[in-house]
Amino acid sequence: MDLSATATVSDAHRVVFGVYRDGDNNLDAVQERNVTDFVRETKSNPALKVVAEDTTAVPRAPFHNGELRTEWSTIQDGAQHVVRIESPRDMSSRATLAAFVNRTLEARAGDPNFRKADVWLDLVDHGAGDGGGLESDSHGGACMPMEDIAGAIADGKAQFLKKHPGADASVTGVLANQCLMATLGFADALSQAGVRYLAASPETMIAPGAPSAKIANALTTGGDWASSVVDTTMKARYGSDSSTYHPAAAFDVFDLAPDKIAAVRTAVTNLNDSVVALPHTQDGRDLLHDIRSDIRSVPGMARFDHTSDMIYHADRPAEAVYGKISADTRLPSAVRSAAGRAQQAVGAIVLAHGEYGWSEPMHASYADAAGPTAHIPLSPDQYDPWSGNGVSETNNSFFNAVHARELARAIGAYSAADDRVALVA
Repeated sequence: MDLSATATVSDAHRVVFGVYRDGDNNLDAVQERNVTDFVRETKSNPALKVVAEDTTAVPRAPFHNGELRTEWSTIQDGAQHVVRIESPRDMSSRATLAAFVNRTLEARAGDPNFRKADVWLDLVDHGAGDGGGLESDSHGGACMPMEDIAGAIADGKAQFLKKHPGADASVTGVLANQCLMATLGFADALSQAGVRYLAASPETMIAPGAPSAKIANALTTGGDWASSVVDTTMKARYGSDSSTYHPAAAFDVFDLAPDKIAAVRTAVTNLNDSVVALPHTQDGRDLLHDIRSDIRSVPGMARFDHTSDMIYHADRPAEAVYGKISADTRLPSAVRSAAGRAQQAVGAIVLAHGEYGWSEPMHASYADAAGPTAHIPLSPDQYDPWSGNGVSETNNSFFNAVHARELARAIGAYSAADDRVALVA
């Protein structure tokens, strides 16, 4: 008997890692490794158990012609066991994700060696910030709304508890292996669903994205796991020897503890209310102009492509925006103090962060991209321009709760037309 191996397993922080990969689009082939890399990783890490749902057209016997299908598998001890293959599921459906969450929780409950393990969910696909993610081409190309992603996690937990009353239905964390998902809105929604941690990038990522298997391995090591997750992502390299690239220009791990998220809601609401309360006089209009200039000084995301129609140009690093307003001596003390409190509250949820002062693939600096983004438009055409296509960044509970709509009106960024479409959608 290998006593050293036994000690390693017993001392490790066991993790059941659920990989939900939506390959029903152009990222299919390049992101397949987010599943297959676990064969190698679990061979040397018995503290890791992987449950995968992979919708893919990658050719593999007997699917030589690349037929789209959904494969369910378990990966453990260096082997992948495919337990079910079926016609392609709609991975952008809340019901599909909820069923996967339920299955992942069942996998933990049914394995005596992992009944006390943490459960993490890895959502692999395109992302759209507060507009959602998990875009599925053969089901209309729509994204699952951000709040439906969080809602699906809550639904899956409820399904599990209905069969196992009183059992452990906790989901420790979400790895949003998608672009632009490190947002205050998504963090807020996940917290409401009982998720404790979010690992994500505020910017677009380069496929195949965050290295799922290496991140899962880092989660089993204990210690300062959040820094390990960020370092593992930021140091990952893809490509060939002659041309390599990192997957993320910036990456974070957030603590979604309910008290911290509640503090963010309160502080951001107070800041937005203080701006809305400025007098309707020339002095008030001058102050709003100053606030607009502070917001404008912090570039939004999708910095690689400064086309005017990219909704994500209004997704700005929240700490940086609130810090600019707090430091602006032209503004009343009430506004500056509220901005400072908002900056502190947002900063308090950041457990670990990494960014590149200059990201060569993006041709942009990310020195201010610490922490989550907030959707803060400066003009009506930035308010919610893709709402008609089912990607709305304003129709969510966080945007409503912090009075962001009222802030947009005050600074001249509100679009009634986009808002009507978003609310109907």
